[in-house]
Amino acid sequence: MSVNVDQPLEVPPGLRNVIVTETELGDVRGQEGFYHYRQYSAIDLAKSKTVEDVWFLMFEGRLPTAEERDRFVEELAPLRVLPSEVREILPAVAAAGPEFNPLAGLRTALSVLAAARQLPPLWDADADRRKADAMLVCAVTPTILAALYRLREGAEPLEPRADLAAAANWLYLVTGREPSAADARAIEHYLIATIDHGFNASTFTARVIASTGADVVSAVAGAIGAFSGPLHGGAPDRALASLDEIGTPDRIDEWVRAKVTAGDRIMGFGHAVYRTEDPRSLMLREIAQSLGGELVDFATTVERRIVEVLAELKPGRNLYANVEFYAGVVMELCGLPRSMFTPTFAVSRVIGWTANILEQSADNKIIRPAARYAGPPPPAPIPS
Repeated sequence: MSVNVDQPLEVPPGLRNVIVTETELGDVRGQEGFYHYRQYSAIDLAKSKTVEDVWFLMFEGRLPTAEERDRFVEELAPLRVLPSEVREILPAVAAAGPEFNPLAGLRTALSVLAAARQLPPLWDADADRRKADAMLVCAVTPTILAALYRLREGAEPLEPRADLAAAANWLYLVTGREPSAADARAIEHYLIATIDHGFNASTFTARVIASTGADVVSAVAGAIGAFSGPLHGGAPDRALASLDEIGTPDRIDEWVRAKVTAGDRIMGFGHAVYRTEDPRSLMLREIAQSLGGELVDFATTVERRIVEVLAELKPGRNLYANVEFYAGVVMELCGLPRSMFTPTFAVSRVIGWTANILEQSADNKIIRPAARYAGPPPPAPIPS
């Protein structure tokens, strides 16, 4: 189909189902309840590979050999260490504001990193430099977030450990304890499953900024801003808070009906793309059940009944638990504080953001849509 580029096209609000580019990174097939990274099922990767394996896949286009994985892990280790320029400003960033805002702190710290390391605009950098900058941002993000949390709690930040893989290192940096193998693997499942997920709001934001030729950190900082909204990444702790509000199984129906009547969104349920069960939620439910406990039993009861009540009150909407519902349960069971649920999501998603930034900058055309003016007719006389 030919398109006259000089004539505006009318598209749905929110660009829903509008294809704006081609990507080799992956896709989400919402009607099937399936999504993939490159040519592999994301859930299969989460169940069988490491974070480093999938990180390599997203950046290099293939899974690493054992030797390539070892070299990749070795390359990452020094990048996780906080540069002195960033380390020095973190106490003030962590203390800012009456409430802890780790994603805002991350944006600030990454901006200092970009200035200190003089990260060049993507437009001026070759492919090797762009990839090196992306690696640095991904590697240092967990260290920054964990340091901010510990400083806010009055504890000293910890140094990342070269002997721990990404998921175990994250748990160690936040909690100060070396995690059990079960906890580390549970978080690793979650991290891999949330690396990328189609052209969501934060990923699209990253690509828009990258399309201007700006530096990697500028694109990631914009993505973090989009991601911080409760309608996007900022929901795992809110979903778990819903379980606290419900309290006991006999209050589920009353709670759901009151929320729907008031027009409130039930956090942890429904998705913009999936019209069947979210495959990430199904996997995380299995992980939660393997960890066990009263919280898991209650969560599965709540999930089942909420889905039933929503089917009754909103027939045809196909509203199921999304990734945030069981993500909160799993992170709680693994000892992560609730203020670090969304930052944990960011630790993985930064890999997807930067993979998209690299892809955008490799064959770039600035993203510059149009808007239809709907205000008072111009030109109006200027009031005297």
